[in-house]
Amino acid sequence: MDLFDYNDQQSYDDSQPLASRMRPRTLDELVGQDHIIGKGKLLRRAIEADRLFSSILLFGPPGTGKTTLASLIARASSADFVTISAVLAGVQELRAVVADAKERKKLYNKRTLLFVDEVHRWNKSQQDALLPHVENGLLTLICATTENPFFEVNKALLSRSRVFETHPLDDQALQTIINRALTDEERGYGKRNIRLDEDARDLLISRSNSDARNLLNALELAVESTAPDEEGCIHITLSVAEDSIQERALNYDKKGDSHYDTISAFIKSVRGSDPDAALYWVSKMLLSGEDPHFILRRLIILACEDIGMADPRALQIAMAAANAFDYVGMPEGYYPIAEAVLYCATAPKSNSALGIFNAMDQIKKEGAGPVPTHLMDANRDAQALGHGKGYLYPHNFPEHHVKQQYLPKSVDGGFYVPSDQGYEKIIRERMERWKKSQ
Repeated sequence: MDLFDYNDQQSYDDSQPLASRMRPRTLDELVGQDHIIGKGKLLRRAIEADRLFSSILLFGPPGTGKTTLASLIARASSADFVTISAVLAGVQELRAVVADAKERKKLYNKRTLLFVDEVHRWNKSQQDALLPHVENGLLTLICATTENPFFEVNKALLSRSRVFETHPLDDQALQTIINRALTDEERGYGKRNIRLDEDARDLLISRSNSDARNLLNALELAVESTAPDEEGCIHITLSVAEDSIQERALNYDKKGDSHYDTISAFIKSVRGSDPDAALYWVSKMLLSGEDPHFILRRLIILACEDIGMADPRALQIAMAAANAFDYVGMPEGYYPIAEAVLYCATAPKSNSALGIFNAMDQIKKEGAGPVPTHLMDANRDAQALGHGKGYLYPHNFPEHHVKQQYLPKSVDGGFYVPSDQGYEKIIRERMERWKKSQ
C-alpha cells in the first residue's frame, strides 16, 4: 500500500498498526505544531488554498508529524503526489519520477508534488539531480529530514526551499494523542473496555521520547498483550506499561544535531555552574554511546577556557580524570568523569585565557614587533651588538618583581585582564600591588 493511500480509505483495517490507523486526517488533528500549521500561519494558508508552489523542507525529530503533514498536503492538493524514500531510491528512480512528471505536465497540464523522505540520506550528486527540475517548476518538493538541513542539504537546494521545523511533542500533545486512541471507535480502541491507570499513562508519555509513534506502539502492545478480566476490562497497570515500552530509546546521533546540541548544553551548564544539569547532559551522552574521550577532551578545553586562572587546579583535575579513565576503564571510569564534571561545574569561572586570541589578533593586524634589546639573548651577541644590555633581573628586587619594558614599544598590552573570581582575585590584587609600587 502506498504511503498516502490511507487518505482515500473510508474504512480501516484492524491489522494496520495503531500508529498508522490514528494518523491525523486533517490539519486540526495534527497536534503540537501550531507554530507552523496553526490558524492563519503561512504554511496552513498555502495548504488550504492549494497554493504550495515553492518547495519546503520539514525538519524535526522522529514522530513529530513530518510524514503526516506531507500526507495532509497530498490530500488537500489537486496536484499529483509522488513519494520516494531517499533510503531506498536513487538517481534512476528519480529519473523515472521526472519522466512521469513531464508526461503529466504535457498531457494534462498537472503539477507534481514530490515527497522525499529522509532527504539527508542522498549525497550531493543525488540532491543536485533535483535542482533543474525544481528550478524550472516541474517538481515542487516536500522533503523530510531528522538532520539539520543547513548542514545536510545542499546550499543550492536549500536556497530554493522554505524550511519548517517540527518541534518535539510536549506532554499535553501526547495526552491528546493517547486520549484519541482510547476513545476513537473507528480507528482506535473506543469500542473496547480499557482502563489505563494514571501512573501507567504518565510512564508511557514520559518514556515515549516525545515521539507519537513510540507512544502509540507502546499503547498498542500493552492493550493487545493484556487479557481482559472477568468483566471484559483490559486493565493497563504501571507494570504492564513498563513491560510495553521498556527502556527509552535516546534520540542521539553521534554525528548529527543531537550530538552537537547535547555537548553544547553540557558545556554551557558547566560554564553556568549548574552541576545537576552538567551531570544530566553528560549522563545522556554516556548512555547514548558517546566516546568518553570526547567528553574528557571537552572538559580539558573548558578547564582552560572557562575556569582558567580562577582555579588552575581545574586543568589538573580534568587531565587526571582523563588519565584515570584510561587506567581503570568502564564502568568505574564514570567516577573520574563525574568528579571532573562536578569540580569544573562548581569551580570559580574566568575566561581571561582568551587574552591569547587578543594578542594573536594584534599580531595578525599589525605584525609582530621587534624584541626589545635588553630582552634579547645575551649569550651570543652581548659584546658585539649589546644584546641583553640593561636587563633587570627580577629576583634582585623586592617581591621578585621589577618594572621594565617587556613588550615591543608599539604594543600597549592589556591582553590579560584578571577577574575577581577564585585564585585569580589574588593574582589581580598582586598585579595591582606591583603597579602601585612602581
